[in-house]
Amino acid sequence: MFLASRPPSVTVVIDPGDDVIHTHTALAAHHPPSGRITLHPGPGTTSETGLAHDLLAALGKPPLLPGRFPAGRQPAWEAAAAWMTALPVTRLTVLRAHRLTTRRTMRLLQLQTLTGIHLTLVCHRPYLPAALHQALQTADYSVTADFDAARRHYYGTPIAEPPPADEPAGLTGRWLTLPALDRLVSYDSPRPCTDPCSPPLIVWRHRPPPVPLTAPTAQRVAHRLHAATAHPRLAAAVAAALFTGASLQQLATARPRDYDDAAATLALHDRARYTDGCAAYPVPPWAGVFLRAAACFTRLVSGEDQELLAAPGDRGHLLRVAETVRLRPPQPPAACRKGPVGRVEWDWRERQEAERCEAVPTSRVRPSRR
Repeated sequence: MFLASRPPSVTVVIDPGDDVIHTHTALAAHHPPSGRITLHPGPGTTSETGLAHDLLAALGKPPLLPGRFPAGRQPAWEAAAAWMTALPVTRLTVLRAHRLTTRRTMRLLQLQTLTGIHLTLVCHRPYLPAALHQALQTADYSVTADFDAARRHYYGTPIAEPPPADEPAGLTGRWLTLPALDRLVSYDSPRPCTDPCSPPLIVWRHRPPPVPLTAPTAQRVAHRLHAATAHPRLAAAVAAALFTGASLQQLATARPRDYDDAAATLALHDRARYTDGCAAYPVPPWAGVFLRAAACFTRLVSGEDQELLAAPGDRGHLLRVAETVRLRPPQPPAACRKGPVGRVEWDWRERQEAERCEAVPTSRVRPSRR
């Protein structure tokens, strides 16, 4: 098969002499904000999970997903597919494709079918190896040995300038203290609605709405979250806590159907009205990518009836992600701390409320004098 005017969504680029210009050009075109990913598989491994980890790293994510998963299998491919769908990524170029096993190539083809990306496999040999040829038997693909065509149509334009830094040097480790996180470890206990529930937009009756993040702070938070975890649900739970001010228990009531990407709303449930009842919360633009990734990931891994965001059992992992990105609620004064200096105290607000309740004296009704 040869290059056509409307090429298929899978292209094999033949680099017969293993010319360094192919590798340099493909790597220079790597630019996730533009939807272009170049994957250079790590040497010395043939595992499918290892390739998924390489792909997550190419997406700017830590390769490991925290938590326990069914059958002990880490859903790294599902996480990669979710992020590629949400960001969105339109092109994936895989170098050293002649070293791919049949199963690894099939994984990439399945990823292409699922996400709709254009997949380019660069074979640094004058012919297709048997494993690659076998895997491509079921794919609609084209082959080209023309470097100029590959550079123009598949690799993409090299990025000459580095992307602007999200925050000035020296500030990346600064804590962001956000009151919206005050209730994240609240001990309320709402439950998800078992019947279909399409609640109206939130009306803040019992608590004030979280203060919206400023544009620079939102950009900083999003940048940190993207770099801190490959787990879509944990990242989305942190993001959702910032625009809802909800507890982890209430965040856990959301299911994939509760996120409406078109309307940019997230429904949380609270039939017992611990807070403001079942309600839909507007999703700010910066948080949409995390909700889209979480919805795709949950559907791929466990289906429509599982938690869209972190579950109560993920509390430790969730707090670690928040602390990794240097997000915390307001902290108690030094005299009121229960733990060592430097450790984030997540339940200070809960302790304050409990102490206020204990301090209220019990009123006694005195008989009236006539």
